[in-house]
Amino acid sequence: MKSFEYITRILNISDMLSLQSQFVFGARQTGKTSYISRQMEGMIDLHIDLLESRERTRLERNPSLLSDEIRALDKNKGLIVIDEIQLVPALLNEVHRVMEQTDFTFLLTGSGVRKLMHSGVDMLGGRAGQIIFHPFVYPEIRDKDFSLEHIFRTGLIPKIYLSDNPGRLLSSYWGSYLLLQIQAEGYVRNIPEFTNFLTFAALSSGEQINFSNIASDTGMAVNSIKSWYGILSDMLVGYEIPAFTATKKRKAATVSKYYLFDVGVIRSILDIAAPGENTSEYGKFFEHYICHELVSYIDYNGGDHRNRGLYYWRTQTGIEVDFIYKNQIAIEVKTTRQVNDRKDLKGLRAFSEEDICRKYILVCREDRKRKTEDGIYIYPYRTFLEELWEGKLLSVYKA
Repeated sequence: MKSFEYITRILNISDMLSLQSQFVFGARQTGKTSYISRQMEGMIDLHIDLLESRERTRLERNPSLLSDEIRALDKNKGLIVIDEIQLVPALLNEVHRVMEQTDFTFLLTGSGVRKLMHSGVDMLGGRAGQIIFHPFVYPEIRDKDFSLEHIFRTGLIPKIYLSDNPGRLLSSYWGSYLLLQIQAEGYVRNIPEFTNFLTFAALSSGEQINFSNIASDTGMAVNSIKSWYGILSDMLVGYEIPAFTATKKRKAATVSKYYLFDVGVIRSILDIAAPGENTSEYGKFFEHYICHELVSYIDYNGGDHRNRGLYYWRTQTGIEVDFIYKNQIAIEVKTTRQVNDRKDLKGLRAFSEEDICRKYILVCREDRKRKTEDGIYIYPYRTFLEELWEGKLLSVYKA
């Protein structure tokens, strides 16, 4: 079996732990466990992995064993790591008790929040922060065979991005992991119908979600569709981008868009080849990738994943801007190598008439950054990503 190179992740969890205990939530295989073993080596006093069936069974039967094991450390301060905490939610009551009686800090990872939220257990009463752990982001892979074509073929889940055979791993990811976890944890009773929904969610990823229209098109119940989108969000494999509605000159759409979290997974669900440059799917995947970088940057820099402040804008006549951040910066994404001044800047110019944002950006595949006479910045996508992660864009406009 091929051994994969470990790529250092940009997120600094240690700094966040110096402030308080942390939940670290992220979809499976995004690298949480590898991060802990590679980037936190020597810092951990006790590490419990609930994916190990014997460990999980032991603590399910008697959660108080956690307190006994911590007591056996014969100290009052240190770091306790529990992997996949959602598998034994009752442990959170013990964690809370230890936190009240000692100075131990906890790092609690999970690949979903649904079971925790619906279990009725104590979520530590604000004593722990929440970190969302994403697949690879640009600073981690810019020197590691980075290209749009590579990303569109493999996606950004670390093991799959680094694999010589991404197709097999992608198929296994959603066919074996995603569906089996949903079935095992009892989230969905009708797996075949949910599988059909998942195909629809992949096909319409990045588009507006109108539950009634989806129900009419697919023959599925509206309540089921709402519940299933909620499951995807709770498993951290998808997220909403709400509509920006605070415009006066043009009436805006009000329904959210929904994005699945990884273009490789989308491609695998749909069973399509990596898109070529001149296809509509290429533009769709490019928009998804930029969305991933924006969402990850916001989450990694103190944003609230439940309300990121990231929106899209679309008028009832179809004029659109892909992303708006906290009423401050508007971003349109195009795959073009030569911007058409009239066609490609139409949405940004229309939105600029509302006089809401301070900066307007078109992200594309031109070679050089430039600025139009009316103040719109044209960014080559790699320049945009460099400035984004250097804190020169969104960080300037944090509320």
